[in-house]
Amino acid sequence: MADVIAGIRQRLALTAEKVHALKRLHDTGILEFNGVTLETARNAAVYGPQATMVIQGGRKYPSLPAIVDERGTLTYKQVDDQSTALGRGLGQMGVGQGSVVGLLCRDHRGLIIAMAACGKLGARLVLMNTGFAKPQFAQVCERENVKVVLHDSEFLGLLDALPADLPRVLTWVDEGADRPAGVPTLDDIVAANPTEPLPAPGKPGGFVILTSGTTGLPKGAPRAKVSPFATAQVVDRIPFPRQGTMVIVSPIFHSTGLAMYLVGAALGNKIVTTRRFTAEGTLALIADHRADMLIAVPTMLHRMVGLPPETISKYDTSSLKAIVVAGSALTPELTHRVQDTFGDVLYNLYGSTECAVATVATPQELRSAPGTAGRSPVTCEVVLFDENDQRVYGAGKRGRIFIRSGSPFEGYTDGRHKQIVDGYMSSGDMGHFDENGLLFVDGRDDDMIVSGGENVFPQEVENLLVEHEHVSDVAVVGVDDVEFGKRLRAFIVPAPGASPEAEAIKQYVKDNLARYKVPRDVVFVEELPRNATGKVLRRILVEMDVTAQ
Repeated sequence: MADVIAGIRQRLALTAEKVHALKRLHDTGILEFNGVTLETARNAAVYGPQATMVIQGGRKYPSLPAIVDERGTLTYKQVDDQSTALGRGLGQMGVGQGSVVGLLCRDHRGLIIAMAACGKLGARLVLMNTGFAKPQFAQVCERENVKVVLHDSEFLGLLDALPADLPRVLTWVDEGADRPAGVPTLDDIVAANPTEPLPAPGKPGGFVILTSGTTGLPKGAPRAKVSPFATAQVVDRIPFPRQGTMVIVSPIFHSTGLAMYLVGAALGNKIVTTRRFTAEGTLALIADHRADMLIAVPTMLHRMVGLPPETISKYDTSSLKAIVVAGSALTPELTHRVQDTFGDVLYNLYGSTECAVATVATPQELRSAPGTAGRSPVTCEVVLFDENDQRVYGAGKRGRIFIRSGSPFEGYTDGRHKQIVDGYMSSGDMGHFDENGLLFVDGRDDDMIVSGGENVFPQEVENLLVEHEHVSDVAVVGVDDVEFGKRLRAFIVPAPGASPEAEAIKQYVKDNLARYKVPRDVVFVEELPRNATGKVLRRILVEMDVTAQ
C-alpha cells in the first residue's frame, strides 16, 4: 500500500512539474496558446526542431534579421525560402525521408539553411565536429551510414577518406579555395530551385549530436524530436531576449550552441555568428550589434577577460544581460574575472549531450558560490549515488551525478546506453552539494586519479593552480608510476611574461592542499589541447612524450 501511495505522489509531482514547465514556456514567450503555437507543434511533430523554427520564423517574423555572418544578414523569410530551395536540390540528388546527411561546417548561414533543408525532407542529420581528424571523420560517417555530406571548403581534405562517388555540397567556399569539379555549392542549388513549399515528410528524420570524444571516437546521441519540456529546461533559469540579439560563438554543431540557437530563433532573435572565434572580435560583435546575450565556452571567456584592460574598454558591452557558458568546467577564478569585467550577467549551464540541461547557476549564485553548477531547472532533478548505487545525502558528500530529465536520452547510435538507477541517468561526473543545495561538479568519474591509494580529482588541483599569478592555464593528469600506481603531472601554460619554476608550483600546491595532491611532475607548454567546446583532451596529455620537471 505504501508503494502505491508513493507512486501516486510521484505521478502527481511530475504532473505539477509539467504544468509549471508549460507556464514557464508561456511566460517567456515560447508558448502563446494561439493558432501559431498549435501550427508550430504540428510542424515539430513532422519536421523536427531545426526546420520548424525556420518555418515558424518565416511566417511569424518574415522581415526580422535571422542570421548574421561574415557575408551579411538574412531575414527569417530568406532563410525559410533558401532552405526550401536547397531541400528541392538535395531531393534531386537522392536525399529523402530517412536519408542520412552529414553536415560538417562552422557557424554561418550555410549551417542553419542546411539543417532546415534536411528537416523539410525528413532526412536524418548528423552534426559533425569541425575538429575531426580524417580517420575519426571516416569512422563516424561509416558508423552513422552517411550517404551525403554538406561541408565547408576548408574540410575538403577530410573528404578524401570517403568514397569518391559520395554526393557532396559545399556550404561555404573560402576565398582562393580550389573548388572540386562537379561539386555544387549551396548557393548554386538555392539559385537553381524554386521556393514553393515541399511536401511534408511522413515523420521527422531526427538528428544526431556527437559527444565530445575526449576519451576516444565520439559517440552519436540521436534525437528524433525535441520535447517542449527540454525547451522549458533551457529558459527556466536563463533570461532570453525576445526579438533581440544573441551572439553565439559556442559551436552550433554541439548540444549547447544548438539548443541556444533553437530557443533564440523561436523568440525571433537576431543570431550573430562567426566562423572562427577571436577574443577581441567577439567583443566587437557584442558592441556593434548591441547584443543582449552571449553564448560561449569557458576557454573563450578566459581569453576575453585575458585581453589588456585598454583593449576591453574600447568596446561597449553594457547591452549584455546574459552570458551563458557551458561545455567545460567554470573555475571560481574565471567566475570572478568575468563578472568583474562584464557585470553580474553570468549563467553557468551544466549538462551533457545525452541528458541536455541538468543545472543552471545564476549570477547571484555564482557570486555567493563561485564555480557552482547551480540548481536544476523545471522537470529536472539531480541526485548523487555512491559506487554501490545507493543515494548519497548531505552537504559536502561526494557521489556520482545522476539526472532525471524531462528530455530522456534514447541511447547511443551504436546501441550502448548510459547507466540508469531508479529512473536517474548517469552524467559520468562526480560532484557534491553545498549547504545551500547548490551543485558542484568535481570532475569526470573516469578522471579520478588513484595515487598511492589516495583519490585525487584533478579539477581541485587545477582550480587552485589557475589562481597562481604566473599560471594562465593548467591541466592535471595521472600517468603511470611504478611506486604509486599513478602520479600527478601538471601541464602549465605560463601567464604572459611569466617564467614560473616547477618547484615553486609544487610548493604552492603543497601550501594549500594535501601532500598527496601535489603534482610529482610539472610540464610547461604553450597551450593545452582542447576540443571545440573547450574540454581538455587529457588522453593526448597522458600520451605526450615530455621532459618533466
